[in-house]
Amino acid sequence: MNKNALTVINRLTEAGFEAYLVGGCVRDMLLGREPKDFDVVTDAYPEQVKGVFRNCRLIGRRFRLAHVWFGREIIEVATFRARHSDTGEGEGTEEERRVRDNTYGTQEEDAWRRDFTVNALYFDVQHSSVIDYVGGLEDLDAGVLRLIGDPRTRYREDPVRMLRAVRFASKLGLRLGGETESLLYEMGALLEGMPPARLFEETLKLFMGGAALATFEMLRHYRLFGYLFPQTEVALSREEQGFPLMLLHHALLNTDQRLTEGKPVTPAFLFAAFLWEPMRQMAEELRAGDMSEIQSIQNAGSEVILRQTRRVSLPRRFSRISREIWQLQPRLFRRTGKQPSRLIQHPRFRAAYDFLLLRREAGEDVGALCDWWTEFQQADDERKNALMGEVSGPKKKRSRSRRKRKQPPTE
Repeated sequence: MNKNALTVINRLTEAGFEAYLVGGCVRDMLLGREPKDFDVVTDAYPEQVKGVFRNCRLIGRRFRLAHVWFGREIIEVATFRARHSDTGEGEGTEEERRVRDNTYGTQEEDAWRRDFTVNALYFDVQHSSVIDYVGGLEDLDAGVLRLIGDPRTRYREDPVRMLRAVRFASKLGLRLGGETESLLYEMGALLEGMPPARLFEETLKLFMGGAALATFEMLRHYRLFGYLFPQTEVALSREEQGFPLMLLHHALLNTDQRLTEGKPVTPAFLFAAFLWEPMRQMAEELRAGDMSEIQSIQNAGSEVILRQTRRVSLPRRFSRISREIWQLQPRLFRRTGKQPSRLIQHPRFRAAYDFLLLRREAGEDVGALCDWWTEFQQADDERKNALMGEVSGPKKKRSRSRRKRKQPPTE
């Protein structure tokens, strides 16, 4: 049990309010998993929560929440929200949605307002019991992920729920049940109407949660991946020499491994992998028109990212790095003179090198190049000079052509 969440619950209870753990933390504890976050729900209004805690800040306009700070840790506190049956959650003006989303209700109404049954479980700390209004415990025991209410209505209210269904199912190892699953095949097009910025945030949750490869495979199975990365979906439908394109597969597997080991993962590298195949194929077409390799990568990279941002936005701070990773790939083949020493000082060298290793894992014939750069990074100056000499070959002596002196004419 998280001590800070317990402190929040105890102090709200002492102040005369109800307070419970709710959502993913309860679900994860029941599954024997370590919860990432601990959320609290209460019958206290946000302003009342702020009155109990001096270390509290109210956030949000559409969803008014209280954040209680304990150093770097935040315990999020929400108020029970009422259930609405007359108007869909995604309908109405912005002001109408804001008022509706901040209409407070009972604990049971709050449960029916949530998305999936396994996410609508409440833990009563005072009595060490789980409160379940929607059959979440039964679904958890059966290993099923099921939407609360009518799935068609819930997906229409918020199409992003389709992505959340895939994310939770792949992350938790649950199977999708009934229409929660079957409607994914026919309602995916609703994602085209979602704001690209929101889909970017959801994409990070999909692929940076530790189950990136399983999520990718499930998205493709339900034909949802193409609504997020349409260019990539087209590129992956092709094969090279009878073999499927595997770089993205290895990139996602590598992402999962890094997250398991507690290593950082940047969205820039992830998007470079997602968009590599459409960029590479477009660059090949440009080179067929006599464009240089570097120029073709620059032009193709800009165009592919521009098209991608119309569906899933990619902030410039990330897209710039993705393009640099691509543009450094041909430069890694230049290993003579001062070029290797200069390239290794480039701020994106390490990311470009890691990307080259992925290309080898995917079956590209760059094994010798990867080995060379691996040794070059570890070598001393003398060995580096030797490595560059091995690439360029022995130096040839320049032969000086001597002009013959003209002999004076003989008389």
